[in-house]
Amino acid sequence: MSIEPLLRRLDRIAGGRHSSIEIPHEARTHPKTRRAFAWVMWLLVAELVLGIGAAVVAVALATTGDPVPFAVWMRTFVVLAMTVTLFYFAWRASLGWYWAYSRLRLFAQIFPVITLVMAAIPGLYPAWMVTEQIVFSLIMIGIADFLTSDHMREAFARERAE
Repeated sequence: MSIEPLLRRLDRIAGGRHSSIEIPHEARTHPKTRRAFAWVMWLLVAELVLGIGAAVVAVALATTGDPVPFAVWMRTFVVLAMTVTLFYFAWRASLGWYWAYSRLRLFAQIFPVITLVMAAIPGLYPAWMVTEQIVFSLIMIGIADFLTSDHMREAFARERAE
């Protein structure tokens, strides 16, 4: 029993009208494409470890009686949920789905900006969370760098995929 039909339905929700656009096989299997996605996956693993670390710190602080602001809990939850979503996008993009690549690239470019702006708001987060956000942003910038390389933009060019 294949779960691909279920995943294609999920792709339709996430990808909209571009959900059926697939890049050519040779672009998907090119060594530079495969290497870029390997790096993206490892960077996402680093993001996941960072997010879990932030959750552990928040729980540890809360269990010792230190106040943990609601913004920290929300940030921790959102980062973990977002990272899981980015893993899905990266996986589907590595299979050649244009929509997943475009979503992953968009989020990798936007999230660092949002994160850094939030980190700059005085008093919103404790210093350890601000540091976590800066590291998170740097890793996301690395992901965006791989996704916007000349090779990846050519491999996932919409005109080529359609």
